[in-house]
Amino acid sequence: MKFEHLFSDIHLKNVSLTNRFVVAPMTRISAFDNGHANEKMRRYYERFAKGGFSTIITEGIYTDEKYSQGYYNQPGLANDEQMKTWEPVVETVHQEGAHLIAQLMHAGGQSQGNAYTEETIAPSENAPKGEQLGFYGGSGPFQTPKKMTEEDIKQAKESFVQSARRAKSAGFDGVELHGANGYLLDQFLTDYLNDREDQYGGSVENRLRLFIEIIQDVRAAVGEEFMVGIRMSQIKVSDPEHKWADGEDEAEYIFSTLGMSSLDYIHVTDGDGAAPSFGTDSRTLAQAAKDFSGLPVIANGKLGDPVKAEKVLEGKQADLISLGTSALANPDLPNKVQLGQDLNEFDFESTLLPQADIKDHELQVELVK
Repeated sequence: MKFEHLFSDIHLKNVSLTNRFVVAPMTRISAFDNGHANEKMRRYYERFAKGGFSTIITEGIYTDEKYSQGYYNQPGLANDEQMKTWEPVVETVHQEGAHLIAQLMHAGGQSQGNAYTEETIAPSENAPKGEQLGFYGGSGPFQTPKKMTEEDIKQAKESFVQSARRAKSAGFDGVELHGANGYLLDQFLTDYLNDREDQYGGSVENRLRLFIEIIQDVRAAVGEEFMVGIRMSQIKVSDPEHKWADGEDEAEYIFSTLGMSSLDYIHVTDGDGAAPSFGTDSRTLAQAAKDFSGLPVIANGKLGDPVKAEKVLEGKQADLISLGTSALANPDLPNKVQLGQDLNEFDFESTLLPQADIKDHELQVELVK
């Protein structure tokens, strides 16, 4: 099979991509304690660029020295020193012909490790469901967060703006705002986590307000030529079964509103990126994002089988495909697919246990070129 769609060119903003393969953002808790990127991370991202991925989206990067950090040993873009440590990572990826997008993340109430504070903040005093993830260093239930004041919201918005500026200065090709998976922005959108009675709570319009304000502020800060995307999901780290209350109707409002903002793409993740997301015979989440926003869409969720991924693109449900565990098992997946070689199965235990840090054996894989 030739996989004509997966290996076709595409322009995303002002960036020309040679294929539709994207490395999905994956938390790897391998930065130094002070949030600095390091040599191990540089080599980790380098493998994907050498392996044929046209685009790589970083793990979630925290945005301030207050409440945004979600995991110990998570990298940051909260100060200029952290920014400088990303420069060799960006340079290496570019030297291998790939593009690198910084995912900006505020963990909010879903934080389980923060070097700056033991307190968490969120839209309301509602703890996330479930328990913290052991392979990311957490244990037990999530703590009850402090309800954010207007000043807290203003500070969080500004942290995204300043981190986006630093990402641009470090040479990244764009930024992706993390609005998915139960982190801060998604907490504002989620009905049971947000019982505010001000302009940021109640209706879906109000619960989406912070998204739009941050998009506008980031765009104003980085200019029109710099790429700005967003990641969206119904599912969460702490609640993998969550669905939007009004299903496809709510998706239509959310994605059409995002489509009228100054975003350059929407990146959606689901349990299965090729499966109906709102019930039997409904759209996939990627199809909903594409139909209702009119923007380029990156689809994620069990799409490591290239035949399956090709069908998603062929059906015009998405424009690009992002891979997580399949990329970890095959950092050279695009090259292997192009050569017709078999793909490795993902080994959860050897890769993410006992901790999800970057393992030496991952960096020693001999890549197909």
